[in-house]
Amino acid sequence: MDISSGGTFGAGQTTRFAPSPTGELHLGNARTALFNYLLARRSGGRFILRIEDTDAERSLETHTVALMDDLRWLGMDWDSGPDRPDERGPYRQSQRSALYVQYFEQLERTGAVYPCFCSPLELEVSRKAQLAAGRPPRYAGTCRELSAEQRAKRRQDGGAPTTRFRVPAGRRIEFVDFVHGPQSFLSDDIGDFVIRRADGSAAFFFSNAVDDARMGVTRVLRGEDHLTNTPRQLMILEALDLPAPAYGHVSLIVGADGARLSKRHGATSVREYRERGYIPEAVTNHLFRLGHSTPEHGFLSLEEMARAFDPAHLGRAPARFDDAQLHVWQKEAAHRLSLESARIWLAPVLPTGASESAVTAFLAAVLPNVVLPEDARPWVDVVFGGPPALGASEEQIVRNAGSGFFSAASQAAAQSGNDLQAIAGAVRTATGKKGADLYMPLRVAISGLAHGPELAPLLRALPPGAAHQRLARFA
Repeated sequence: MDISSGGTFGAGQTTRFAPSPTGELHLGNARTALFNYLLARRSGGRFILRIEDTDAERSLETHTVALMDDLRWLGMDWDSGPDRPDERGPYRQSQRSALYVQYFEQLERTGAVYPCFCSPLELEVSRKAQLAAGRPPRYAGTCRELSAEQRAKRRQDGGAPTTRFRVPAGRRIEFVDFVHGPQSFLSDDIGDFVIRRADGSAAFFFSNAVDDARMGVTRVLRGEDHLTNTPRQLMILEALDLPAPAYGHVSLIVGADGARLSKRHGATSVREYRERGYIPEAVTNHLFRLGHSTPEHGFLSLEEMARAFDPAHLGRAPARFDDAQLHVWQKEAAHRLSLESARIWLAPVLPTGASESAVTAFLAAVLPNVVLPEDARPWVDVVFGGPPALGASEEQIVRNAGSGFFSAASQAAAQSGNDLQAIAGAVRTATGKKGADLYMPLRVAISGLAHGPELAPLLRALPPGAAHQRLARFA
């Protein structure tokens, strides 16, 4: 008899993101969370956050808090989770032990599991022997047929057994992966696998499958590295007479060199991008297009992404993370900010003690030229600091303009304040200069640089008298 799983998409799907709190939220996991969030919102369904913290040694509350904070920063919120309990919870696996015990006992009563006393060393020796013989490594079944007396003897000798699922022989496990299409596995190729550790805690195969069923999850979208886990979980759910969700496995994210995204490619965690000043909408727009094709090429809100998200457009090939493309989305996100949002975003680099009007004028001047907060820091020095020093090429531009140029400019600045039109008009009248010959020396004398924000708003951002002071240096 075959085991099968599948189904069509409809309204009201329930999806979940189920991270283990053993480290920071990686970009790959953030994309998985986003796709599940969009799939739920697309169908008008529910999005669940479940913390898979059965690994007590590596699971830390600080990681749980941080990943929840990162998800909220990205704009994703969940309908049920550790902080939003309901009748299907709790949503921390460490608090669901009593439920797991019930299902362990059910499997024990039906003979679907057995205790395994093999030590890690014995398992490793067996694995190496199978590889040396050219066979794929799988559990050899050493403890599968131990008698009750043999098991009792092992326990008397101090052995703390794991619990293995008794994989039926000669079975075919089939399901339709809604990314990769029809899948088929032979049970004889799988081998009996551990569902309960020696310390009594539930292993991933078991707790993950049971919780999906009990929490009403209808669609599981996860990384393709879990694809071979699915037949094991389908067998568990069948043995427990629990409903199976439809499974889809999304391609992995790789770096520019085609290798799996890792620290050697640069920043890989959401926290790192947050600390560098990336805007969450820029990150989600990039992640939305990693392994998901869409005709929507413009900047999208999460609501617009949900309407445009189509599981049929999830790719099977690895998705290449491109910092340059993320930079493009970041630039657009930054230029979409309101002045108030920009004030909050650039707060770490804005000068302390500056008036609200001065900061507003500064933001209006520099925001079109800023992609990350650090880009604004030099302009804080230009606007709020003293007269800027000039480099060799800038000094040459000033010398070529001549003292008469700056005499006219500084007099106009003294009379009109920081008004570019009045300053440029006075210089044009006095010297006949126009175009780059008119505006480049003004820019260099005022900012110390030959490029940057538009000159008129930059002048308006300067403190009163600053333009006259900077221009008069060269008169």
